[in-house]
Amino acid sequence: ACLMASPALVADCIDAMKQAVDIPVTVKTRIGIDEQDSYQFLLDFVGPIAEKGCRTFIIHARKAWLNGLSPAENRTIPPLKWETAYRLKQDFPQLEIILNGGIKTTAQINDALQHLDGVMVGREAYQNPYFLAQVERDVFGTTDVRSRHGVVDALMPYVEKNLQNGTPLKDISRHILGLFQGMGGARRWRQILSSEAYKPAAGMDVIRAALAAVDDGGS
Repeated sequence: ACLMASPALVADCIDAMKQAVDIPVTVKTRIGIDEQDSYQFLLDFVGPIAEKGCRTFIIHARKAWLNGLSPAENRTIPPLKWETAYRLKQDFPQLEIILNGGIKTTAQINDALQHLDGVMVGREAYQNPYFLAQVERDVFGTTDVRSRHGVVDALMPYVEKNLQNGTPLKDISRHILGLFQGMGGARRWRQILSSEAYKPAAGMDVIRAALAAVDDGGS
């Protein structure tokens, strides 16, 4: 975030990267830093970079406090200002503007897509992985979406293959702790994975036991 104070430097970096690679070069940015949080400050940052050919900006619609807040606090304490991203799209219609920050529902995604080109979801997708299935259904209109149990069944061959290759179960299971969030048995699912998957000999039976503890109900 501190590089927002040096737009010319960032623009030069973008220019150098674009000359070195054939893939798109994008920028993810906050909307301000410390007391420099005016809309003009954001314009003065985006403008020179866009002039160097960057066409995609992911806007984390919070400012960052460089002094006084930890990285974790900076992800939640500064207030969200999605309308700033909307305004930026109006002023730079030729750019691809993608919203990031605080997205927790598919309704929020669909609303943002009325104004912007895309949405980036981070923590919600990690803490509640089945949110991505809701996105498939509610945003993309997919009707054949796997149930949570179906997701685990589809994951099993991947788990088995990686266990055979020496990957500890905990390195896989920790990413699905929140899969059954809000469902009956979700706490037991987390407990079994958290306590058993970290044991040296943990194998497929741990996931099967955790899955058996969760209500099916077409979930």
